Order: sequence, then structure tokens, then C-alpha cells
Amino acid sequence: MILKGLIDEDFVNYKKPSMVLEFPYCTFKCDKECGRQVCQNSDLASAPNIDINDVKLIERYLANPITEAIVMQGLEPFDSVLTVVNFIYMLRHLYNCHDDVIIYTGYTKEELSKVSAMGGFIEMDILTKLKNYDNIIIKYGRFIPDCESHYDEVLGVNLASPNQYAERIS
Repeated sequence: MILKGLIDEDFVNYKKPSMVLEFPYCTFKCDKECGRQVCQNSDLASAPNIDINDVKLIERYLANPITEAIVMQGLEPFDSVLTVVNFIYMLRHLYNCHDDVIIYTGYTKEELSKVSAMGGFIEMDILTKLKNYDNIIIKYGRFIPDCESHYDEVLGVNLASPNQYAERIS
């Protein structure tokens, strides 16, 4: 798996202690919408890629007695959709781990019916695919600058923009 960052123990992005996987690709679709000259994720975008074996990553997560969930976030996890689905498949079927998996996306529900990955289009209803796995939560919505944050009941944390919300899909 190619990542931009890995946080073994995070207490900010979900109500449970989580391992955070930071994904390496983004179509930067929000640039035009947010009106910023520089993306809020530009530091992450310019960070070097990390190549880590999925099996070792899952075993690292399971060996940590503190973490109870996995958060997938920026750049854009669904721009690496095959990696996301494969990782969840392995977690559920090979390791029988049913902890919460939270996916932070800038996409809307409607956009997830066609998810851009690595420059091409994959015709896949990603929500239907992910509903096959238990304990999947998706945080929808692009970042909008200069907005008041709001508390999200599902995640148990504040989100930056009013259009952002989380939903347990399975």
C-alpha cells in the first residue's frame, strides 16, 4: 500500500483511538470550489510516499492495544479506491477484524457512484460495495474555508464545514 502518512495512535479524527492512514492521491476537485490558492493539504501532497505492506500494516494495527478503529483520510482515499477495498477485505476476511473503519472523503454520496482512481474511471457503485462489510463509516463533503465547525454525532468530533457529515453505511 502506498501512503503519504501513518499515525499509529490518533485521538482527533474519531471518538475511539484510531490508526490513521493518509492516502497519496487526490484529484484536487475542491480547489475551484473552496477558492483557495493553496490547498489545505499541500504539505501532505508534497510529502514523500511510504510503501508499506498491507499485511504488516494490519498486524501493526492489531498489535496495538490502544487503537480501536482505522481512519482513512487525506489526501483522498477514494482516489485509491482499489487499495481501500482490498485493505478492508483483508482486514475483515483474513484477520477477522470488525473494528470501525472510517473513510474521510471530499466526495458526496452521489459522486461515489463513479470514483476516479489513478487518473482513470472505474465504474463501481462504491457505497454498495462497502455495504458488504460491517462497521464502515464515511465522512462526506469537501472542506470549505472560513466556516464554523460543527459537532458530528457519528464521529464524535467537530467537522470543519457545514456540508460535512458522517454516516454509518453498514
